[in-house]
Amino acid sequence: MKIGHYMRSAPPALALWVSLSMSGAPALAQGAQQSAPLDFARDALALKPGEFVWAPEIAPSGPVSIVVDLSTQRATIYRNGVRIGVTTVSTGKRGHETPSGVFSILAKDAHHRSSKYNNAKMPYTQKLTQDGVALHAGGLPGYPESHGCVHLPLALAQKLFTSTTYSTTVVISGRAGMKADEVFGGVLAPVNQSGKHDPHVPLAVGESYRWRPELAPEGPVAFILSVSDQRLVVMRNGVEIGRAKVAVDVGSLGTHVMTMVEAANGARQWVLVGVAGHADEANLPVSSDLLSLIHMPTGFQAQVAPLVVPGTTVLVTMARINKHTTGANLAVLTGAD
Repeated sequence: MKIGHYMRSAPPALALWVSLSMSGAPALAQGAQQSAPLDFARDALALKPGEFVWAPEIAPSGPVSIVVDLSTQRATIYRNGVRIGVTTVSTGKRGHETPSGVFSILAKDAHHRSSKYNNAKMPYTQKLTQDGVALHAGGLPGYPESHGCVHLPLALAQKLFTSTTYSTTVVISGRAGMKADEVFGGVLAPVNQSGKHDPHVPLAVGESYRWRPELAPEGPVAFILSVSDQRLVVMRNGVEIGRAKVAVDVGSLGTHVMTMVEAANGARQWVLVGVAGHADEANLPVSSDLLSLIHMPTGFQAQVAPLVVPGTTVLVTMARINKHTTGANLAVLTGAD
């Protein structure tokens, strides 16, 4: 069943939560020029060298964090604690291993050239260490081949360069060459803004929802609905403040992004966002038929309703909310230089 079957040109539907309460080819060896479809983020290991997924519309604002998984040669980008991108990377080869740890961006230079390696171009450099380890566009052969930096697809490096600040946290974890069955980190960021592990504790058997707004009293809000998990999670300023068990009356909705908009007359409407692979959905209204297929605890609905304002986003995904790490070797090393 596809979400487009529920799109109508009928009058605007009621606000989402009110309704709920009622019931790539490589270029220059530096990666693809355009994002792969958003749905590909569910299986990041299937991305080919140089491919990436970029969908910043999922969380238009909030703190950005980046998790680099040396084991799978993948990096995942989060904003407001929600995955907005995943990419193939190439990290340090033997003898020049990329260090693991928690870093902040120290300097940025869109036109940087190496002072150590024959004046080589390093576009969109974001420096992580004083001795020169950085994120930047570079070769992506499908295995570690850099001198310690994290190589990114050129198009993705440019987009990421304009999305980060000097307060952006970059976590590098795992071990190159170690077998891994999945990428460290799922839909939600596996670490908090300090780079420490954030477990996103699941609900207990008899617990229908959890609501802790005091964990992040203010900031941008994003909702994540996992059809697979039958869970709705609320993130604010990169922190999970709520989680609820929900019932979704369809087998599959695919992966889509919705946002709340306000018309000139003050009426509010949820519309679809045209993300990578779903550009044709841009601005299509979400009908009340679709909304009536999703049910949540009334107490939870009452708590989140005031947070739904124009600009609020909802990610609907078939992916599971959380992913398990691939073993002790993926533990984050804190306190690194």
